[in-house]
Amino acid sequence: MRPDLILMDIRMPVYDGLTSCRLLKANSVTRNIPLIFLSAADASEEKISGLRAGAVDYVTKPFDFEEVRLRLCVHLRPPVHQELAPLPNTSGSSAADVSPATVGTSVNNSTFDVVLFEAARRLILEKIDQPMGLHVLAASVGTNARRLSVAFKHCCGVTVFDFLREERMKEARRLLSESTLDIGAIALAIGYSNTANFSTAFRDRFGMPPSQFRR
Repeated sequence: MRPDLILMDIRMPVYDGLTSCRLLKANSVTRNIPLIFLSAADASEEKISGLRAGAVDYVTKPFDFEEVRLRLCVHLRPPVHQELAPLPNTSGSSAADVSPATVGTSVNNSTFDVVLFEAARRLILEKIDQPMGLHVLAASVGTNARRLSVAFKHCCGVTVFDFLREERMKEARRLLSESTLDIGAIALAIGYSNTANFSTAFRDRFGMPPSQFRR
Protein backbone atom coordinates (compact mmCIF):
# COMPACT_ATOMS: atom_id res chain seq x y z
CA MET A 1 0.00 0.00 0.00
CA ARG A 2 1.39 3.40 -1.00
CA PRO A 3 1.42 5.84 1.95
CA ASP A 4 0.06 9.38 1.57
CA LEU A 5 2.90 10.88 3.62
CA ILE A 6 6.04 9.70 5.38
CA LEU A 7 7.07 10.99 8.80
CA MET A 8 10.49 9.88 10.03
CA ASP A 9 13.44 10.83 12.20
CA ILE A 10 16.69 11.91 10.60
CA ARG A 11 18.70 9.72 12.99
CA MET A 12 17.81 6.05 12.66
CA PRO A 13 19.73 2.75 12.83
CA VAL A 14 20.66 0.73 9.71
CA TYR A 15 19.31 3.27 7.19
CA ASP A 16 19.58 6.76 8.62
CA GLY A 17 16.94 9.30 7.66
CA LEU A 18 18.99 11.02 4.94
CA THR A 19 19.84 7.70 3.27
CA SER A 20 16.21 6.56 3.41
CA CYS A 21 15.04 9.88 1.99
CA ARG A 22 17.51 9.71 -0.90
CA LEU A 23 16.40 6.20 -1.81
CA LEU A 24 12.72 7.12 -1.62
CA LYS A 25 13.26 10.15 -3.86
CA ALA A 26 15.25 8.06 -6.35
CA ASN A 27 12.37 5.60 -6.75
CA SER A 28 9.62 6.53 -9.23
CA VAL A 29 6.99 4.81 -7.04
CA THR A 30 7.78 6.81 -3.90
CA ARG A 31 9.44 10.04 -5.05
CA ASN A 32 6.21 12.06 -5.01
CA ILE A 33 5.21 11.04 -1.47
CA PRO A 34 5.72 14.03 0.87
CA LEU A 35 8.34 13.26 3.52
CA ILE A 36 8.68 15.19 6.77
CA PHE A 37 11.53 14.86 9.23
CA LEU A 38 10.52 14.93 12.91
CA SER A 39 13.71 14.96 14.94
CA ALA A 40 15.58 16.22 17.98
CA ALA A 41 18.47 17.01 15.61
CA ASP A 42 18.03 20.76 15.43
CA ALA A 43 21.34 21.94 13.99
CA SER A 44 20.96 24.16 10.91
CA GLU A 45 23.23 21.87 8.88
CA GLU A 46 21.01 18.87 9.62
CA LYS A 47 17.87 20.76 8.66
CA ILE A 48 19.46 21.90 5.39
CA SER A 49 20.71 18.38 4.65
CA GLY A 50 17.23 16.98 5.24
CA LEU A 51 15.54 19.46 2.94
CA ARG A 52 18.19 19.02 0.26
CA ALA A 53 17.70 15.25 0.40
CA GLY A 54 14.08 15.79 -0.60
CA ALA A 55 12.02 16.36 2.56
CA VAL A 56 9.16 18.85 2.26
CA ASP A 57 9.39 19.91 5.89
CA TYR A 58 11.49 19.56 9.04
CA VAL A 59 10.02 19.72 12.54
CA THR A 60 12.26 19.71 15.61
CA LYS A 61 11.54 18.17 19.01
CA PRO A 62 10.08 19.08 21.39
CA PHE A 63 7.14 19.90 19.15
CA ASP A 64 3.58 21.08 19.50
CA PHE A 65 1.17 18.40 18.32
CA GLU A 66 -1.25 20.92 16.81
CA GLU A 67 1.55 22.48 14.76
CA VAL A 68 2.54 19.06 13.44
CA ARG A 69 -1.09 18.23 12.65
CA LEU A 70 -1.48 21.45 10.66
CA ARG A 71 1.76 20.84 8.78
CA LEU A 72 0.55 17.35 7.88
CA CYS A 73 -2.72 18.79 6.60
CA VAL A 74 -0.86 21.28 4.42
CA HIS A 75 1.37 18.65 2.84
CA LEU A 76 -1.45 16.14 2.41
CA ARG A 77 -3.46 18.66 0.42
CA PRO A 78 -2.91 17.69 -3.25
CA PRO A 79 -1.56 20.43 -5.54
CA VAL A 80 -3.71 21.60 -8.44
CA HIS A 81 -1.53 19.83 -10.98
CA GLN A 82 -0.24 16.80 -9.15
CA GLU A 83 2.00 14.39 -11.01
CA LEU A 84 0.87 10.92 -10.04
CA ALA A 85 3.56 8.31 -9.53
CA PRO A 86 3.04 5.11 -11.57
CA LEU A 87 1.54 2.21 -9.70
CA PRO A 88 3.61 -0.96 -9.35
CA ASN A 89 3.33 -3.31 -12.31
CA THR A 90 1.69 -6.44 -10.96
CA SER A 91 2.36 -8.40 -14.14
CA GLY A 92 6.10 -8.37 -13.72
CA SER A 93 9.12 -6.55 -12.38
CA SER A 94 9.99 -3.04 -13.50
CA ALA A 95 12.46 -0.35 -12.50
CA ALA A 96 9.76 1.24 -10.33
CA ASP A 97 8.91 -1.82 -8.23
CA VAL A 98 11.23 -1.12 -5.32
CA SER A 99 11.29 0.81 -2.08
CA PRO A 100 13.85 0.94 0.73
CA ALA A 101 11.59 -1.28 2.83
CA THR A 102 12.03 -4.13 0.34
CA VAL A 103 15.79 -3.85 -0.03
CA GLY A 104 17.52 -7.12 0.80
CA THR A 105 14.40 -9.27 0.33
CA SER A 106 13.04 -10.25 -3.06
CA VAL A 107 14.09 -7.16 -4.99
CA ASN A 108 15.46 -7.88 -8.44
CA ASN A 109 19.10 -6.76 -8.62
CA SER A 110 18.60 -4.70 -11.77
CA THR A 111 15.67 -2.92 -10.11
CA PHE A 112 17.70 -1.94 -7.09
CA ASP A 113 20.56 -0.90 -9.39
CA VAL A 114 18.32 1.82 -10.84
CA VAL A 115 17.39 3.14 -7.39
CA LEU A 116 21.01 3.16 -6.20
CA PHE A 117 22.23 4.80 -9.39
CA GLU A 118 19.58 7.52 -9.28
CA ALA A 119 20.16 8.26 -5.58
CA ALA A 120 23.94 8.47 -6.09
CA ARG A 121 23.55 10.55 -9.26
CA ARG A 122 21.43 13.12 -7.44
CA LEU A 123 23.91 13.30 -4.58
CA ILE A 124 26.86 13.71 -6.96
CA LEU A 125 25.15 16.63 -8.71
CA GLU A 126 24.14 18.19 -5.39
CA LYS A 127 27.69 18.03 -4.02
CA ILE A 128 29.70 18.32 -7.23
CA ASP A 129 31.92 20.96 -5.62
CA GLN A 130 33.00 18.60 -2.85
CA PRO A 131 35.54 15.77 -3.01
CA MET A 132 33.65 12.54 -2.39
CA GLY A 133 35.29 9.13 -2.34
CA LEU A 134 33.53 6.01 -3.55
CA HIS A 135 33.11 4.56 -0.05
CA VAL A 136 31.59 7.79 1.31
CA LEU A 137 29.21 8.07 -1.65
CA ALA A 138 28.15 4.44 -1.29
CA ALA A 139 27.50 4.82 2.44
CA SER A 140 25.43 7.95 1.75
CA VAL A 141 22.98 5.90 -0.33
CA GLY A 142 22.94 2.92 2.01
CA THR A 143 25.20 0.46 0.21
CA ASN A 144 28.87 -0.50 -0.18
CA ALA A 145 31.43 0.54 -2.78
CA ARG A 146 31.33 -2.74 -4.70
CA ARG A 147 27.52 -2.77 -4.93
CA LEU A 148 27.40 0.85 -6.07
CA SER A 149 30.04 0.20 -8.74
CA VAL A 150 27.95 -2.68 -10.09
CA ALA A 151 24.88 -0.42 -10.20
CA PHE A 152 26.72 2.23 -12.21
CA LYS A 153 28.09 -0.35 -14.63
CA HIS A 154 24.62 -1.76 -15.22
CA CYS A 155 22.84 1.60 -15.51
CA CYS A 156 25.27 3.74 -17.49
CA GLY A 157 28.15 1.46 -18.48
CA VAL A 158 30.88 3.45 -16.73
CA THR A 159 32.54 3.54 -13.33
CA VAL A 160 31.45 5.92 -10.60
CA PHE A 161 34.68 7.88 -11.07
CA ASP A 162 34.15 8.21 -14.84
CA PHE A 163 30.58 9.35 -14.30
CA LEU A 164 31.65 11.95 -11.72
CA ARG A 165 34.43 13.23 -13.98
CA GLU A 166 32.05 13.59 -16.93
CA GLU A 167 29.48 15.47 -14.84
CA ARG A 168 32.20 17.81 -13.58
CA MET A 169 33.40 18.47 -17.11
CA LYS A 170 29.85 19.18 -18.31
CA GLU A 171 29.36 21.64 -15.47
CA ALA A 172 32.74 23.25 -16.19
CA ARG A 173 31.78 23.71 -19.84
CA ARG A 174 28.47 25.29 -18.80
CA LEU A 175 30.16 27.68 -16.37
CA LEU A 176 32.78 28.67 -18.93
CA SER A 177 30.03 29.43 -21.44
CA GLU A 178 27.43 31.05 -19.20
CA SER A 179 29.32 32.74 -16.35
CA THR A 180 32.12 35.23 -15.82
CA LEU A 181 33.81 33.18 -13.09
CA ASP A 182 37.55 32.91 -13.50
CA ILE A 183 39.04 29.50 -14.21
CA GLY A 184 40.28 29.03 -10.63
CA ALA A 185 36.79 29.67 -9.26
CA ILE A 186 35.27 27.23 -11.75
CA ALA A 187 37.80 24.60 -10.73
CA LEU A 188 36.74 24.99 -7.09
CA ALA A 189 33.04 24.99 -8.04
CA ILE A 190 33.34 21.51 -9.53
CA GLY A 191 35.56 19.98 -6.86
CA TYR A 192 39.11 20.61 -8.09
CA SER A 193 41.39 22.21 -5.51
CA ASN A 194 44.16 22.56 -8.08
CA THR A 195 43.57 24.70 -11.20
CA ALA A 196 46.32 22.91 -13.13
CA ASN A 197 44.67 19.52 -12.55
CA PHE A 198 41.34 20.95 -13.69
CA SER A 199 42.89 22.41 -16.85
CA THR A 200 44.54 19.09 -17.67
CA ALA A 201 41.29 17.18 -17.17
CA PHE A 202 39.37 19.69 -19.29
CA ARG A 203 41.91 19.51 -22.11
CA ASP A 204 41.84 15.71 -22.04
CA ARG A 205 38.04 15.76 -22.32
CA PHE A 206 37.48 18.56 -24.86
CA GLY A 207 40.80 18.80 -26.68
CA MET A 208 41.62 22.33 -25.54
CA PRO A 209 42.37 24.13 -22.25
CA PRO A 210 39.52 26.02 -20.56
CA SER A 211 41.06 29.40 -21.42
CA GLN A 212 40.94 28.58 -25.13
CA PHE A 213 37.41 27.17 -24.87
CA ARG A 214 36.18 30.41 -23.29
CA ARG A 215 37.68 32.50 -26.12
